[in-house]
Amino acid sequence: MALCRQTRVSLRLLRSHPIGIASLETGCERHVSTVTSLDSASGLTTEQKHIQEVALNFARNEMLPRMAEWDEKEIFPTDVLKRAAKLGFGAIYVKEDSGGTGLNRLDASIIFEALSQGCVSTTAYISIHNMCAWMIDQYGNEAQKKQYIPKLASMERFSSYCLTEPGAGSDAASLSTTAKRDGDHYILNGSKMFISGSGESSLYLIMCRTGGSGPKGITCVLVENGAPGLSFGKKEKKVGWNSQPTKALILEDCRVPVTNRLGEEGQGFSIAMNGLNASCSLGAAQASLELATEYVKVRKQFGKALAEFQDPQFKLAQMATGLVASRMMVRNAAMALQSGHKDAVSLCAMAKLFATQTCSKLVNTALQLHGGYGYLKDYAVQQYWRDLRVHEILEGTSEVMKIIIAKNLLHH
Repeated sequence: MALCRQTRVSLRLLRSHPIGIASLETGCERHVSTVTSLDSASGLTTEQKHIQEVALNFARNEMLPRMAEWDEKEIFPTDVLKRAAKLGFGAIYVKEDSGGTGLNRLDASIIFEALSQGCVSTTAYISIHNMCAWMIDQYGNEAQKKQYIPKLASMERFSSYCLTEPGAGSDAASLSTTAKRDGDHYILNGSKMFISGSGESSLYLIMCRTGGSGPKGITCVLVENGAPGLSFGKKEKKVGWNSQPTKALILEDCRVPVTNRLGEEGQGFSIAMNGLNASCSLGAAQASLELATEYVKVRKQFGKALAEFQDPQFKLAQMATGLVASRMMVRNAAMALQSGHKDAVSLCAMAKLFATQTCSKLVNTALQLHGGYGYLKDYAVQQYWRDLRVHEILEGTSEVMKIIIAKNLLHH
C-alpha cells in the first residue's frame, strides 16, 4: 500500500529504534481523537503512539539513568542529544524538504512530554533547539535553511534563543540590544540574560532593536559562536535545569552580515511569540504522579499503607485530574498553533499558564506524599520539582500569560 508522508516519517523513526513497526501501516489518519485521559497515549493515532513509544524508550534507557548525574555534575549531555537527533528529534516540526523530520506541533508536544519523563532539563533544551530550527525554517530564506537546518537537525550544531535582557524580562518588547546598519553589516551591542546553551551552542537567534521603541522595532539576527565581539558571562548556578549551561551573552560591536537577518526588519517580536513549550511540565507531572502512586502503596504508617488513607487518595485524585486537564489544554493549543487558529496566541498562553502552574503543584504534592524521603536527592521527585519551578517564569511569566489572555478577551 502507498504510505502517507507522516507514516514514512514515523517509519524512519521506528527503524532506528527496536520496538517493531508491524502495526504502523494501518492508515494515514492524522487527527487526534476527542478523548484525552490519564493514559498519555489516549486519543493518539497509531503513528503518534509509535512515535511516543520511541521517545519514551529513549527517555527511559538513555536519559533517566543519567538524570541525577547530569544534574549533580552539571553535565551538558551532547552525546545523548546527538543520539536523540538520530531519531529525528533535532528538528521535529521542521519541514522534510528543509532537512527536518516533518512532524507537526502536536507530535512535537507528545515527544517532549515523553522525553521529559527521562530528564526535564535536557528535554527543555531540546525543545528550545527545535524552536530555533523551526524559526529558521519558517522565516529564513533558502540560503539560510540550506546552511543551518541540516546540521541543527543532526545536532552537529546546537542553537540558542536570545530574548531576555538584564532590564527586559517580562517586558520583552522594551529590549535595548541594538543592531545598527553599517553598509552590508549590522553592528550589535547589548547583552542577553539566562540563555540556555550559552557558550556551548554554535548558533544564536538574537532579538535586537533595529527600529523605534516597542515590538515593531525588533529584528531577529543569527549570530554564530566565534563572531568578533561576541562573548559570554559566567556559568550561572541554578536551582534546576542543571544539565544545560546558562550564561549571559554579551555583544560588543559584534559585526554580522545583513544576510544573517532572519525574516524582515521589525518582524523579530512576531517570530519570538510563536513558541509553545509547556509539554515538559506534563512529562514531569506524569512521572511524579506514577512515583507517588507507587510510593503510597508500599509506605506504611500507623499499621497500614498510605494508600489506604483518605487524604493521600484525595491528593492523588486531584493530581490526576490536574494532569489530564493540563494535557488537554496543551494538546489543544498545539493543534491551534499548527492550524493557524485565530485564537492560537491566547490558547497557548492559557495552556502555559494552566499547565505550568498545575503541574508544578502536582509535583510538589508528589514530593509531600514522599515525606522526608522526597527531599532527598536519591529520589527523582525532588529533581522534577526543582526543574519544573522555572517553567512558570521563563518564556513569559505566568503574570504575562494573564496579560495576553486578558487583552485578547477584552479586544475579542
